[in-house]
Amino acid sequence: MQAKKIAIGSDHGGLEYKNAIIKYLQEKGYETIDVGTYTKESCDYPLYAHKVAKLVANKETDKGILICGSGIGMSIAANKTKGIRAALCSETTSARLSREHNNSNILCMGERLIGETMALEIVETWLNTEFSGGRHQHRIDLIE
Repeated sequence: MQAKKIAIGSDHGGLEYKNAIIKYLQEKGYETIDVGTYTKESCDYPLYAHKVAKLVANKETDKGILICGSGIGMSIAANKTKGIRAALCSETTSARLSREHNNSNILCMGERLIGETMALEIVETWLNTEFSGGRHQHRIDLIE
C-alpha cells in the first residue's frame, strides 16, 4: 500500500530538511501534516517525535518522518510508542531493508550527518518499498 498521508516533524537541528522534504512530498502528491518545529530556536525533539508517533500509531497518517541533528534521539523517542517501528536510516539500503524486513512506519534521519540529496533519496526509497511479509511478519509479531 502506497502511503498518501505523511506526518513529519523535526527539532531545530532538522528544520531545513523537514521543509525540503515537505516540499518534495507535496510535489509528489502526498498530503503532509507538519507537527513542527517551525523555527531554528532550540527545542526538545521528544515532543515532535511523540506527536508524529501518535498520529501514525492512531492511523491518522499512513507513515511518519522525523529529522533531528543525528536522528538518534528522534528514533529512540518515537519507538517508545506502541505500534511504532521507527528506523534510523543514513543511506538507501537501510531505508529499503527497514521497509522490506521490518515494515518500519516512521523514518528517522540526521540533518547533520547526511546531505540533502541523500535525504531525499532515502525518503523516496523508503516510501516506494513494500513490506515483504512472510517470515518477517512473525518477527514483527514478536516485537509487538
